[in-house]
Amino acid sequence: MRKSDGFLLFIGGGILLLAAIFIQAHFVTRANLPLFQQKAEVVKSLGLTDLCLSTEARYTRHLSQSDWHAAFQSHPLALDHFPIGSIIGPPETLTKPHDQIH
Repeated sequence: MRKSDGFLLFIGGGILLLAAIFIQAHFVTRANLPLFQQKAEVVKSLGLTDLCLSTEARYTRHLSQSDWHAAFQSHPLALDHFPIGSIIGPPETLTKPHDQIH
């Protein structure tokens, strides 16, 4: 057996394994769909908030729950100490003037 044959067997096996993973995920998702719908109804009926996107900066921990009482958090010249701040900015409620918030 040549090295290229071994490589092709390895790649073919990997492709088959990847296809099996996608097929299994499809069937598991289909089986769990009623549970996901039930959880979505519970979240909607209880008015639960969004999921946590990051644990770093206060305004990225939960986009709808900013900490208004943290000292110097919204200071115009304050440096962003967390790298996630370059990906997710503060919510609009922190950047708009209060008269423009709906």
